[in-house]
Amino acid sequence: MFGYVTVCEPELKVKDFKKYKAYYCGLCKNLKEQYGSLGQITLTYDMTFAVILLSSLYESENKVSSHRCKVHPLKKQVMIQNEMSEYAADMNLILAYYHLKDDWADEKKITAVLGAGVLKSRVNKVIGKYPRQSDVIRQELKRLSDYETEKSQIIDEPSGCFGRIMAEIFVYKEDAWESALRKMGFFLGKFIYIMDAWDDLEKDLEKGNYNPLQACHEKENYEELCRNMLEMMIAETSAAFETLPCVRDVEILRNILYMGDVKCLHF
Repeated sequence: MFGYVTVCEPELKVKDFKKYKAYYCGLCKNLKEQYGSLGQITLTYDMTFAVILLSSLYESENKVSSHRCKVHPLKKQVMIQNEMSEYAADMNLILAYYHLKDDWADEKKITAVLGAGVLKSRVNKVIGKYPRQSDVIRQELKRLSDYETEKSQIIDEPSGCFGRIMAEIFVYKEDAWESALRKMGFFLGKFIYIMDAWDDLEKDLEKGNYNPLQACHEKENYEELCRNMLEMMIAETSAAFETLPCVRDVEILRNILYMGDVKCLHF
């Protein structure tokens, strides 16, 4: 469901693209350091956006280093780490854990129960550290699972669940920026869910899997309806973003919002 919120590299300055990659690699390193190789599997571009956004807003102190890794064994990669990359790594772990638990409850996947078992000892500390976010993630994933079981064709229902999850993750602190961050996260989360549903529709139709856009697909103006929904989600996300006093890395953030993920709309 992740991976749609990324940069448009041709429209980004070389120095900014290198910095974007450094944030991405830094988050990967945090996941490795905090949760091992299993944690690295949860790495996403979408959470990298959250790291850059929150780092800019709260002016986090960056730690810059260079390391080799399994993906790049020959050349050292520049990595940026800070308190927000640590936070994003924690959120990734909670999301992965509850998602695996839901997979076991719904489909009895052995891999899901094994994965959840491996993560359990590590995730309990994180859940205790972030009870507000953890409770919302757990509740909304359960609600999302119920909508999927019911095969809901009201797109606002399942996408709203993921919107509320992202909203809670974006609210690092309940402070003056909470309202704008919550709005950003909500509409961006809905964008990610709808985009994923659109991307998977043909495959889901072939396999008979649930997809909340199935009923919408039967309409003549299906493509237009999807484009309008997605553009509205990004417009609301961007409007909320522009109310925040982000200065550092604002070129990267605006590239993602105005040129990066919107490029996915070229149906």
